[in-house]
Amino acid sequence: MSDERHILLVSHTGRRDSIDAAVEVCDLLHAAGVTPVMPFDEYADIRRAEASVGKVDILGVDVQLEDLEIVIVLGGDGTILRAAELARGTHAPLVGVNLGHVGFLAESERDGLGETVQRALSGDYNVEERVALQVDVVVGNEVVYSSWALNEATIEKASRERMLEVVTEVDGRPLSSFGCDGVVVSTPTGSTAYSFSGGGPIVWPNVDAILMVPLSAHALFSRPIVVGPDCVLAIEVLRRTSGVGVLWCDGRRTHDLPPGARVEVRRSPEPVRVARLKDAPFTDRLVAKFQLPVAGWRGPQHDDEETGGER
Repeated sequence: MSDERHILLVSHTGRRDSIDAAVEVCDLLHAAGVTPVMPFDEYADIRRAEASVGKVDILGVDVQLEDLEIVIVLGGDGTILRAAELARGTHAPLVGVNLGHVGFLAESERDGLGETVQRALSGDYNVEERVALQVDVVVGNEVVYSSWALNEATIEKASRERMLEVVTEVDGRPLSSFGCDGVVVSTPTGSTAYSFSGGGPIVWPNVDAILMVPLSAHALFSRPIVVGPDCVLAIEVLRRTSGVGVLWCDGRRTHDLPPGARVEVRRSPEPVRVARLKDAPFTDRLVAKFQLPVAGWRGPQHDDEETGGER
């Protein structure tokens, strides 16, 4: 049995700082006696940028998905979503180093890159399973398209000048019909992304739930709703809709929705595994990422005996 270790590196190779970070990670892995694994297109991009990463195994050629131990991701949330797509079907967790703007899914920042790699090498992390969505498009009685999402599945109008007419459903019962720009069905992980921009609530990632958030709906009742993880949500594109709609899963996978199409969304049996390096509360992450004002907070009050004096 081989003791060779396989660590996948996924980087946003369209930015020089990401390429430099990838070179640094490869150097650290080589120093530990580990050959990094990369997707071929990213390896080719780095070579075109005249950066040297040394010996690299190519994913799908030299190393297969099932052989991966962990995935180190360099970039923003979009890069992490791409890495989740690449690693789908494996048990390898993702650990993100934020090189973007907000980076909600990232576990560390650029200045913590070396520590992140060392902890990945030593297995010094906890694995957290995040809810993912199974998404099916039904036309007639036939499933014509299936996909999944870590953040959200979005049903949108395809033409800017036309409204999308939909009817929403929860567990086989109709909820409301309206014209709108679209509907977002989100996981708790995605509640800080497109769903948040559409007016949806932020849901802590340890909550098992699914969100549905209408976008610019023309209706008296068009509030976001939060349902249990075993519920099935459906959005039907009404036949009176002129033109077509479009489904997006995590902004990466897409399918056209003709009038009469039905999108069914449920919890996926396959979660996304995330490597956690810190035990910091999600509240602290919200405050840091959104730069929320907390000046004046005193926290729980304690007796003078406990604090050594007045606060």
